[in-house]
Amino acid sequence: MKLIKNLHYKKILSLFLKQDGSPLFNAKGVALGVFCGCFPFFGFQTLLGLFLARVAKGNLFLAAIGTWISNPFTYIPLYFFNYKVGSYFIKTSPDIVFDKNLMIKELWEQGRVFSLKLILGSVLVGFLLSSISGGIVFLLYKRKIRKRVFKNKKKSL
Repeated sequence: MKLIKNLHYKKILSLFLKQDGSPLFNAKGVALGVFCGCFPFFGFQTLLGLFLARVAKGNLFLAAIGTWISNPFTYIPLYFFNYKVGSYFIKTSPDIVFDKNLMIKELWEQGRVFSLKLILGSVLVGFLLSSISGGIVFLLYKRKIRKRVFKNKKKSL
């Protein structure tokens, strides 16, 4: 319990801001992590985020943190929203009421349509959230560099 009390947001933020690399390098890591965190691939989001960050030459640590956008507290609202976004773009007939006479083929068809809506929504929401988070992180690191340069100029004068 003492560990939780000592874990302040300033310590977490300082760990986040102490990452080396250019603003673009760090922003790519966060953006790819957030993008992967929007998908319902429980347990594989972090691995997928790390893989994509490695391929795109982004910050691996920040990519892993970015996948934490989905966690036990945000799973239901995030995936429900993703599903609704996907449903907006994939129009289907009204949902079939489940009864005992429902054919197996119809059941598989509903599962396929549900999955398509969820994945499409996850892609679209992932693009939006990763663009926003990547842009914010880029600006934060750019500001950090400017402050460091300004501080060094003041010291040299």
